[in-house]
Amino acid sequence: MEKTLPPIPVKRYFTIGEVGELCGVKPHVLRYWEQEFTQLRPMKRRGNRRYYQHHEVLMIRRIRDLLYDQGFTISGARNKLQELVQGERDRRKAGEVPLEGVEAIEIDQEEFDAAIVEDSSASAVVQTADLSQLLHLRRELFEIRELLTVGR
Repeated sequence: MEKTLPPIPVKRYFTIGEVGELCGVKPHVLRYWEQEFTQLRPMKRRGNRRYYQHHEVLMIRRIRDLLYDQGFTISGARNKLQELVQGERDRRKAGEVPLEGVEAIEIDQEEFDAAIVEDSSASAVVQTADLSQLLHLRRELFEIRELLTVGR
């Protein structure tokens, strides 16, 4: 039942409807998961409207994968998520940089290097690679850096 999910746009907040579309889950399921997974806490504004941040969309995708693709129960997925969070904390304490959640951009290394040599602005690479993927990766890397500096 492997379904390809759309890329996450570069923006700060997402409504519950947008998150549902990005994660392949209905809004009522997201509200239920908020009760079951304590790590999932979207910001609530006027009228109890939920606004999810980028890292929460990634977490929902991970929860969806555990439940729908890997066959975990809610309880099992909750435990697995907790293990993953603890593992990341341990790696940070050990000085390692966690890279989970960063999607790989498929660019041939020689093509990348040649483009850099030919044009310092790397415009050939931007034409070859999907610009939205590059922006998405850039944003994730900045968020990871921010998470690492907050934890220290």
